[in-house]
Formats: sequence, structure tokens, C-alpha cells
Amino acid sequence: MSTTGVVSPRVATAEGQALTQRKVRIGEVVFRLVLQACLLIAFLFLVWLVSYAVVRGWKRLDSRLWENMPVGRISRIDSAGVQSAITGTLWVILTTAVLCLPTGIFGAIYLEEYADQTKWYNRLLELNIQNLAGVPSIIFGILGLGIIARQFGLGFTVITAAIVLALLVLPIVIIATREAIRAVPQSIRQASYALGATKWQTVSRQVLPAAVPGIATGSILAISRAIGEAAPLIVLGAVTFVTTNPDGLLSKYTTLPIQIFNLIGEAQLGYQEIGAAAIVLLLGIVLLLNSIAIFVRIRFQKRW
Repeated sequence: MSTTGVVSPRVATAEGQALTQRKVRIGEVVFRLVLQACLLIAFLFLVWLVSYAVVRGWKRLDSRLWENMPVGRISRIDSAGVQSAITGTLWVILTTAVLCLPTGIFGAIYLEEYADQTKWYNRLLELNIQNLAGVPSIIFGILGLGIIARQFGLGFTVITAAIVLALLVLPIVIIATREAIRAVPQSIRQASYALGATKWQTVSRQVLPAAVPGIATGSILAISRAIGEAAPLIVLGAVTFVTTNPDGLLSKYTTLPIQIFNLIGEAQLGYQEIGAAAIVLLLGIVLLLNSIAIFVRIRFQKRW
């Protein structure tokens, strides 16, 4: 500042920058507080919902739940269970894994290691995979109803549900596998080529073993999502009341999400208790799979 009381341009600029930085800090603090409040509210709602399900279904969290079949008469509600839904879920999910995981992993290997990105069909394939990852699950159910169930004549069976769920989670498996392969350093590939290995030998013996943690994590999370899907199976005509276990790929079936949807909608308190217990069972299965994915990721992850 000069003796005449005039503020120099340099001082004014510094004061303006300090004021701007102060406003930016205030905005960051406000945004952070709002974000934390939103996360806290969502977490509290989640805790409340899980607690409600546990309290409501606590009386039925015993062996009757997985040992007994559903019953249609209220007089036998005490002996009702969801064994057919559990067995149907296993049939559908195992078939989904058989269809989806090899296709997704080999597709990711092709796109990441072999595909020529200058070719139009490879670019089209990339675009379709990115778009399919954002398609609502109900659209897959409509697709399965119109083409797989009716045009192919497979009907409302286990194999139809498995094909639709495989299509649903296939982009997740491909994207996760590609990210895991991409994370392997190029130096490993170059060293393998320098020793005289072929392309496939390098991919199968060097790249894939190094990418196994990421591939396993993505695959488990994809299967976890498939277990909890109900919307496409409702469209596909999954039977809500089944008293027998599936005995093949062309059998009628029900799954835990479908059974829960049916039980919670009943007016009788006994059915609602069974539905709440089935919710806790389904949450336990999903959390177990997610825990396995985290363990595999931490246990076998390599630091490059």
C-alpha cells in the first residue's frame, strides 16, 4: 500500500485470490457435509430395514425354513418352509454360472488380447457390451419371454431363467475380467515373448494366473447380483408356489426372491414371518458371496 492510501494491484489480486479460496473451502465443506448426511440417512434406512426383517422373521430362522416345502393351507403354516425356492435358486444360479463365466472370461480375453480395435465389428462389440451393462433387468426378462421362452420353445423352465440371468450379468463378467487382464504389466508379456512363448502360452500361463484375483472377484459379484434378481423372473413366469424341487433344466421352478415376493404379499402374519426369514437367509447368502470375493481379492492380489 502506498503513502497516498491507494492499494497496489498486486495486493488487491492477492486479497481477491484469498477470498476466492475461502469461498471454495466453504463450498467444499458444505458439499462434504451434505454428502455425509445423505450416506448416513441411507445407512440408517438400511439398518432399519435389515433389523425389521430380522425381528419379524426371527421365530422362523430355524431348520424348518430350509427343510420343509411351502404349504397352501393356513392351518399348516407352522410347518411351512422354502426348500423348493432354495433348490430352485441353486439350479438357476449354477446353470447361470456354467453359461456365463466361461463365455464372459473368454470374451474378455479375446477383446483385450486378440481383437483388432480398427475393425468395425470389434468396435460394435465393445459398444454393445457397454450398453448392455446399463440395460434394466426387466428388459432382459421381456427379451427372454419373447425369444427364449416362446420362439425357442423352452417355456418357463430353469434353463430359460438361467439364459436370461447369464445375459444379464455377462457384461459385468466381461468388464471385470478385462480390467483384471489390463492390470497385468506389459513387462510380463514382453518377458514371455522374449523367452520364445507364443501368444496363447503368454496369455494362459502368465497373464491369466496373474489376473485370477480380479476375475474371481468380478465373477462372484456378478453371481451375487443374479441371485437377488426377481424382476426378469417374474416376467418369465417363475411359479410362486412350488412344492417339489426341480429335477432338471426343463423343470418348473421358483427362487428365493420370487418366493419372498409372494410371501410378503400375503395377509396372514405367519406367511409374512416366513418371508422375512427368507429375506434374512437371502441376505446371508449374498453377504457370504461378497465376503468370499473380498477375501479372494485381498488374499491373492499382487502388487506390481
